[in-house]
Amino acid sequence: MNKAAAPRLGEPASLWRMRAVPVATVMVASALPLMLPLVASSPVLPPLGLLFFLCWQLLRTEMWPVWIGLPLGLWDDLYSGQPIGTAVGLWTLASLAIHYSSQRIYWRGFWHDWVIAALLIAVIQALAALIAHPAANPGRILGLVLPQIVLSILLLPLVMRLTGKFDNFRLKRR
Repeated sequence: MNKAAAPRLGEPASLWRMRAVPVATVMVASALPLMLPLVASSPVLPPLGLLFFLCWQLLRTEMWPVWIGLPLGLWDDLYSGQPIGTAVGLWTLASLAIHYSSQRIYWRGFWHDWVIAALLIAVIQALAALIAHPAANPGRILGLVLPQIVLSILLLPLVMRLTGKFDNFRLKRR
């Protein structure tokens, strides 16, 4: 019997999987809307990369450094069509806000996480839309983005659940 192939009791999870799964889920989620055959005149799909980024930050605050919004935001800017630097700055500010709130709120529950993520989603999407269209009427731009914000907030529990499943896979022993 080959004992080298069987995992031993107490063996830690794969280091590669522990580091790659969170980053890969955010990157694939950022690129996913471009892969879907959908043509729309206004923003319809929620920013999946942002949702997964916020859920990973809320689930495992200590996992990533605060500056992780820089490279992941750049990746999202390249795929979303936003001006370069929009998601870089906004995601970094969101990461700072989550780290600050995790230091202030010791026992967070599902509802706390949902409220924190909902506020961040609303602010980030509104600011991103205003940055992308600086000369347009702000009320009209926010009216166009409002359905996307509402859909993103409503999808948040599903994305939190998926993030938990990915986290279980990430921590699973070989």
